Amino acid sequence: MTGSQPEYAFEDMVEGLKLPFGAHQVSKEAIIEFASIYDAQPFHLDEEAGKASVLGGLAASGWHTAALVMRMIHDAYLGRSRVQGGPGVEFLRWKRPVLAGDTLSGVSTVIERRVLKSRPHLGLVRFYHEVVNQNDMVVCEMQNPVIFELRDQPQPGAAQ
Repeated sequence: MTGSQPEYAFEDMVEGLKLPFGAHQVSKEAIIEFASIYDAQPFHLDEEAGKASVLGGLAASGWHTAALVMRMIHDAYLGRSRVQGGPGVEFLRWKRPVLAGDTLSGVSTVIERRVLKSRPHLGLVRFYHEVVNQNDMVVCEMQNPVIFELRDQPQPGAAQ
């Protein structure tokens, strides 16, 4: 964050809050580029191989989809927040293939939150993310906790 205060802190992440993200169109070129570096299976690299597979066309790697979701979430709210990272992903499910030309969008929902007892200037927020394509079909779902600074708590070591 340069030059401005974060828009979102722990206090803003109330249970039930829905934060929309997207839209992002997935190009053939991006699918092939990602796959050639990270997941070089034929159905991610070649249209004919994709059509011949159970995926039904040139399909993004699931890991590519997960990376796109992270980018969309960052652009929607994390990039303007007091985020301090996350301890992991509880689940990640690829429900349908993401094909060349698909447009992804989605929503993050706050499902739980709590202040950390060991670090009362931080809070843990659990999100459920649902990603859909242009036909409103779910292609990916994920759940993970994220750590945010509290807006209204002094920083560790600050004068009281």
